[in-house]
Amino acid sequence: MRKPILALILALISFQVAQSQSASIRGIVTDTVEKKLLFNGAVVLLRKTDSVMVCFRRSAANGEFVLPNLPAGKFLLMVSFPAYADYLDEIELKDSASSLDLGRVMMTLKSQLLQAVVVSGTQAIRLKGDTTEFKADSFKVQANASVEDLLKKLPGIQVDKNGKITAQGEAVQKVLVDGEEFFGDDPTLVTKNLRADMVDKVQVYDKKSDQAAFTGIDDGQKTKTINVKLKEDKKNGYFGKLSAGAGTDGYHDSQLLFNRFRKKMKIAAYGILSNTGTAGRAGRTRIIMAAETA
Repeated sequence: MRKPILALILALISFQVAQSQSASIRGIVTDTVEKKLLFNGAVVLLRKTDSVMVCFRRSAANGEFVLPNLPAGKFLLMVSFPAYADYLDEIELKDSASSLDLGRVMMTLKSQLLQAVVVSGTQAIRLKGDTTEFKADSFKVQANASVEDLLKKLPGIQVDKNGKITAQGEAVQKVLVDGEEFFGDDPTLVTKNLRADMVDKVQVYDKKSDQAAFTGIDDGQKTKTINVKLKEDKKNGYFGKLSAGAGTDGYHDSQLLFNRFRKKMKIAAYGILSNTGTAGRAGRTRIIMAAETA
């Protein structure tokens, strides 16, 4: 007698759970100009309160996507496709039985966007021309988190275990600080050593080549770039980081970072003494210094 009752209780619980997350969102990813259907576009649904990913899907061959089994609440919907500006929208599912059909989600080529046009009105994420801009304080990270930890929270950006960054499906080759190279061509020196609480905004865009920037003639050479904009009150003062470790068989690893900011003046020093392969410099000492004054 107990087994049938227990089975009935479990069935009721399962039914209630299914009912509590039975809402769905559907749409069709389409190009704005040629009206063609976009296959394999990335569709991400984020919880608005903390930007945690709720659901991820890829658009089908006919451009359709369905986000099933969703709870009620407020969300941010982000659709990404190579060479197109990210589509961003605020979504609210008022109850667990909602079924929202967005119809055609119109994607615009980055080349067609005017530089001064702001496509999205959301405060956390906005588009300015071909630049996607994230407001850092809108994405929660733990105390003393690094820029790398912050990047992992941003939709459309992935960071692997080696610190390699991918944004909008492309490898990031440069990470700038306030529009300038701070530690040469190694992005991890910025992402692993600067603190997330110093960051005001994170900008993602395709940077033109130095020759194109100088001549004004687009040569088609672009690199996926992340620009970390610091808060004004964090540009005065200094901070540093020191870590050291040793293990068996004579292995050791020591790293030192020192930064000094004073308005537009930047002074930084970074050193490694390691035989573990850190930063690709096994068995060697590496010291980098950078300074700039406005």
